[in-house]
Amino acid sequence: RYGTKEMMDIFSEQKKVNYQLEIEGAAAISQSEIGIISKKVGKTIYTAAMSGKITVKRIKELEAKSDHDTAALVESLSEKCTKDARPWIHYGLTSNDLVDTSNSMQMRDALKIIEPKVAKMALLLAKRAVQHGKIPAVGRTHGQHASIISFGLKFANWAAEMAKHVERIEEIKKRVLICKTLGVVGTGSLMGAKSLEVQKRVAKRLNLFPAEVTTQIIPRERYTEYVFELALIGSTLEKIAVEIRNLQRTEIGEVAEQFKKGQMGSSAVPVKRNPIKSERVSSLSKILRSQVAITFENIPLWHERDLSNSANERFVLPTAAILVDEMLETMIKIISNLIVNEKKIVENLYITKGQIFAEFVLEALIKKGVPRFIAYRDVQRVAFEAKDKDIQYIDAIKNDKAF
Repeated sequence: RYGTKEMMDIFSEQKKVNYQLEIEGAAAISQSEIGIISKKVGKTIYTAAMSGKITVKRIKELEAKSDHDTAALVESLSEKCTKDARPWIHYGLTSNDLVDTSNSMQMRDALKIIEPKVAKMALLLAKRAVQHGKIPAVGRTHGQHASIISFGLKFANWAAEMAKHVERIEEIKKRVLICKTLGVVGTGSLMGAKSLEVQKRVAKRLNLFPAEVTTQIIPRERYTEYVFELALIGSTLEKIAVEIRNLQRTEIGEVAEQFKKGQMGSSAVPVKRNPIKSERVSSLSKILRSQVAITFENIPLWHERDLSNSANERFVLPTAAILVDEMLETMIKIISNLIVNEKKIVENLYITKGQIFAEFVLEALIKKGVPRFIAYRDVQRVAFEAKDKDIQYIDAIKNDKAF
């Protein structure tokens, strides 16, 4: 039900295979450029890998015999290569060179989708901040009226945080979009002194960053940082969604999600207009945040690696990207079409009959030389009396000797 087609495509089986074949091709070409294998062999392997003729169906047929997905991919690639090229396929590599580097390619392409949407959210919110900047509104703390704010300030705060997310995405790329082609335990032993140069060339071809130090796998701290940032974006989106849900309460009524003609808010109560899109964002955010905990569990693996991370990462990495993309799509629509009830916003300022100005009354007394503690108690006492008597705060002040 959830997830855009462009994001879902990144995590399709065939796309994953294509990523891994691209790695095989890039490795072969890079090895041929520096004399590890011949240029003819390198070109043959690269051409076969990039031909688009190797299918998930064929790989699964081979995997049924070997019970090893990477071995099946390598065998299917060898079927498309000449006899003299076959021994050099996957040379110096191990399964996780393909798995981890293809994960990085998926993350790379996922961020290409996510980052512009985060930037778009920041811009939409900034425009709303300007648009509603001159509307005086209730500022609430602990769910209570506190003091006056500009209604646009809400959007300005959100815009600033979304802009920070754009910065964070840029910052993490060099740490999480990692290419690793150093073999079984991260030493590059079969390629020897040329192994780092091969990795550097492969990384450049794939628009990734070469690993600095690894075991058989890329350290999972990198994945944790990536998923954490996606969850952080999701949590900011939920923060916005929760505020919209609260402000759409019947007794507040300051904003409302767009309600299309023919839309039904409730199967039983015809008059309801529920903030269902914001509620969806809140719901998905809970799933998204839960993925972070799993990535922390994947950091302490045995020795140079074990397989206890593998199965769950097949869920976590796609799930995190698909969810945050869905949430961004939803929130962009919400903010673009959000109905702001300026009349109700101003009306709500006077629900407390002027007590929202108490902060300024306190300031005036202090400026007149009244000790802060005494001034505070007088302002508080008169406010409580005015509330008990259900009268305007200004009238209570005028009738009190302390003022």
